[in-house]
Amino acid sequence: MAKSQQTFSKSEKEKKRLKKREDKRKKMEARKLNRDENGSEGIPIAYVDHNGNLTDTPPDPTMKVKVKAENIVLGIPTKEESDEEPFDPIRNGKVSFYDNSKGFGFIIDIETNEKHFTHVSGIIDEIAENDKVTFELEKGQRGMNAVRVKQAE
Repeated sequence: MAKSQQTFSKSEKEKKRLKKREDKRKKMEARKLNRDENGSEGIPIAYVDHNGNLTDTPPDPTMKVKVKAENIVLGIPTKEESDEEPFDPIRNGKVSFYDNSKGFGFIIDIETNEKHFTHVSGIIDEIAENDKVTFELEKGQRGMNAVRVKQAE
């Protein structure tokens, strides 16, 4: 006598699938009856007023703003001389840690309180912990590095 291929879990899954299909059909019929009773055609129309808010009334045509196609600028607007801020690449900071034997350390920027790594190859003057220094930032492997480090006057 051959063993049945239908296992308990297969029959349970089949029952769940049939129940889900029946529930879906019942919901669809209930929506259809509700629509027939209320006479609703579905989603009501929504309008956008001149401020960009959704409303159920059409917008006032007198509030409409005419825009000429020639006035629309596509792309990035050109920079003007007055828009640019003067950028000073030289920053001020304080040495929070420096190891002479290994040749690296960290400098805290006074303005932003960010820590920046520095290596002996980017140091001009001799520095020690708690020295006030000036430096420039340069992109490194793991973030911004302090380079051209000098003692502050």
